[in-house]
Amino acid sequence: MTNKLPLFAASALALALSAQASADNDRYIIKFKEGKGPAIQAQMKQHGGRVALGLEKRNAVAAHLPEKALQALQNNPNVEYVEEDVKRYLMAQSVPYGIPMVQADQVSDVLAGNRTVCIIDSGYNIAHEDLSGNAVTGTSDSGTGNWYEDQDGHGTHVAGTIAAINNSVGVVGVMPSANINLHIVKVFNADGWGYSSSLVAAADTCVSNGANVINMSLGGERASRTEERAFADIYNTAGVLSIAAAGNDGNTRHSYPASYDSVVSVAAIDSNKAVADFSQQTDQVELSGPGVEVLSSVPMGTGLDTSLTVAGTPVEALAMEGSPLASATGALADCGTAESACTAAADKVCLIQRGNISFADKVLNCEAGGGIAAVIYNNEPGMLSGTLGETVTSIPSAGISDTDGAALLNQLGVSTTLSVEASDYAYFNGTSMATPHVVGVAALVWSNFPNCANGEIRAALDASAEDLGAAGRDNAYGYGLVQAKAAVDYLTANGCTGTNPSDGGSCKGKNCK
Repeated sequence: MTNKLPLFAASALALALSAQASADNDRYIIKFKEGKGPAIQAQMKQHGGRVALGLEKRNAVAAHLPEKALQALQNNPNVEYVEEDVKRYLMAQSVPYGIPMVQADQVSDVLAGNRTVCIIDSGYNIAHEDLSGNAVTGTSDSGTGNWYEDQDGHGTHVAGTIAAINNSVGVVGVMPSANINLHIVKVFNADGWGYSSSLVAAADTCVSNGANVINMSLGGERASRTEERAFADIYNTAGVLSIAAAGNDGNTRHSYPASYDSVVSVAAIDSNKAVADFSQQTDQVELSGPGVEVLSSVPMGTGLDTSLTVAGTPVEALAMEGSPLASATGALADCGTAESACTAAADKVCLIQRGNISFADKVLNCEAGGGIAAVIYNNEPGMLSGTLGETVTSIPSAGISDTDGAALLNQLGVSTTLSVEASDYAYFNGTSMATPHVVGVAALVWSNFPNCANGEIRAALDASAEDLGAAGRDNAYGYGLVQAKAAVDYLTANGCTGTNPSDGGSCKGKNCK
């Protein structure tokens, strides 16, 4: 289950990228002969060229050239050569906060090839730079399309948390060495829903394909007898550990399949280890995992990369769902809560407080005052991630935290740049994002103790979790934050028998109180 940041429609994204490409691809480097620079630049300007960067030590200049100027310079005897000013990209990889939080970086996944994780979701973008090298197979259900494609993005995000590869780009997952076996069962199409019977069939498919752990970042409010019996059989007879999202309704109602006794129910916490306000709290919650502002992979080009700088200093920001791809620079202006046209916003970046009206209306009121970008800060603790819904706006917009908003009120008038660009990664919120953290840890720990039964792995995860909230198990956090190294230490000390804990006094998952 997910509250997710934006995924643009493919057609709109393609148009935006095409327009951007046409604007960017006309930049060239012109190398001229000694002393001929002024004459060459004069000719270039005469034909509509525009200097981007001078390279005086190299007798060269970088410039944007329309076709006419390009042809003129290519034929000029005083020009040694003209070449495309090709792009260079950061070769960087980040570690999402959840990976060290669950101690995944403290346990080797070299043995993970003896385990298989089955992900029941919306598919897997096999072309993704952080996923294509995994040992992955899949099954497509009728009507959902190919398992190796993902029209929704949810399944690809889940898969990245479990197994994004350590390859110098993007992010890393809980098991980043491309050793874990993945099997993908695609049951959701772009609409993001399916039937209980489809879930049962998908779970059976997971078992048939050798799954040890099943990831279900999904659920619904009504129980199913067929579902309950199927997962009990999968747990007790097939020896598979099924793990599911507790739900995102922020109440105390049960969600299924997470709330069946045979399934591990996972709550979501933030980077401060506080339970997320959307995470359901029930007597079936068993473990917690990072589920707020989780960075992971999404289908190529469908995520958003947001950059906000104020007076040259970066400020953490999350693009509004539905924000156009654009960049704008201007002085920072205070627009209050922007409940009407911001008259102080002409050619400026609007700083707006959350509250009273929708985010979309705030952005429109920034536009109405001539604003070129909108930055909305939270009116409660934490980062602001929001959506513009179906409203179309023409300026980039993003959310920031309450503390950063308060600080920026003291920097009004300074130069501010907000940029929203297409990305292969995105931040999602939800118990859907917490679940693959727990699934990844379960498979990681189990790979180091392959002779353990599924119930023994489950008991070890419960016993070794970092207790959060009220002492002992509670409805918000369950037994607490899942911990890979602590679970390995627990099993090293206590060993396992290869059979599930019995009812005769042994701990049995969420039935242990």
